[in-house]
Amino acid sequence: MKVTARPSTSNIPPRRSRSGSHIRLASVLVLGLCCAFTEAQDTVVLVGSGSSVPAPLYARWAQEYGKRNPHIQMRYVPLGTSEGIKQISHGSGDFGAGEVLLTAKERADDALTELPAVLIAIVPIYNLPGAGRDLRLSGEVLADMFLGDVKTWNAPQIVKLNPGITLPNMPIQVVNRPPGKGSNYVFTDFLSKTSPKFRAQIGVTPSPSWPVGVAAERSSDMADKVKSQPGSIGFVELQYALKNNISQVAVLNPAGKFVRASSQSIAAACQAAEEPRWDSFSASLTNATGADSFPITSFTWIYLRAKSSDSARTAELGDFLSWVYEDGQQFASQEGYTELPPPLLAALRKKIKTLRQ
Repeated sequence: MKVTARPSTSNIPPRRSRSGSHIRLASVLVLGLCCAFTEAQDTVVLVGSGSSVPAPLYARWAQEYGKRNPHIQMRYVPLGTSEGIKQISHGSGDFGAGEVLLTAKERADDALTELPAVLIAIVPIYNLPGAGRDLRLSGEVLADMFLGDVKTWNAPQIVKLNPGITLPNMPIQVVNRPPGKGSNYVFTDFLSKTSPKFRAQIGVTPSPSWPVGVAAERSSDMADKVKSQPGSIGFVELQYALKNNISQVAVLNPAGKFVRASSQSIAAACQAAEEPRWDSFSASLTNATGADSFPITSFTWIYLRAKSSDSARTAELGDFLSWVYEDGQQFASQEGYTELPPPLLAALRKKIKTLRQ
């Protein structure tokens, strides 16, 4: 039996507020996954790690891609965006995944690059008995809620945005995410664009120092906590909200319209940010212009090493990426995500050809 992989067994230094024991455990998980598949024939196992936001999609991709060729398989470990970047930057696994833009240092010193995988939306979700499913909030009010400055559901700032809705005098129970999460990055990016106070106190980061609230480790944990706790508000990727039937906030966009997340409003945000060139693979899509744009839209990216000494493995990874940008996109919509627009897919296919050279 032979399983080909490219993990690293070295102890990896911390990247973003992670303990050494957590990092060693993550490396062991990636390494163990590479070594866990035993076949009577040569098998290449492409291993990725990163955000839990796209984890259901990568699980589906692993299943569908594996049907093409039993000798080339893909597996994905949801460890968090920051951990995924750390793993790939130090040579563990074949790719990372997440919602955080790479830093200049990561692009230059670690020779990493990011490519959009699909479109996502981070949606504020809530559990407010008697208030229905039509709650509307602005970025400024959301920021005040997550800063702890707006403390009750019948606060004047919320009442003003929701005429006709009876809001209870109930404490707001904030649920947030722990450090290193891609959904933190997207949400704080939006809040920083709409609230100068939030930008000054928290800023754009995957590891915010939330002043209030309890943390949910995974996206699924966030959905469970909000669904079970009356008076709570949190944020999660759209497909987790849909599958759990959790109420979503309609969010005020720059055109002055309250918009709910949908495949159409997510695609509209991407179009507004990408047209006419369709080549800004590292563009921020939050608070995009356009009346139909959902304002907390983002890419979820695939992180890659720009250079590799293993030409055969590079070709196999290139085959997987080519599949992602062709047949793989159809499974995005089936799993509750939004496919990349055709002009962007065309640009990405051209980019993949250069990476395979």
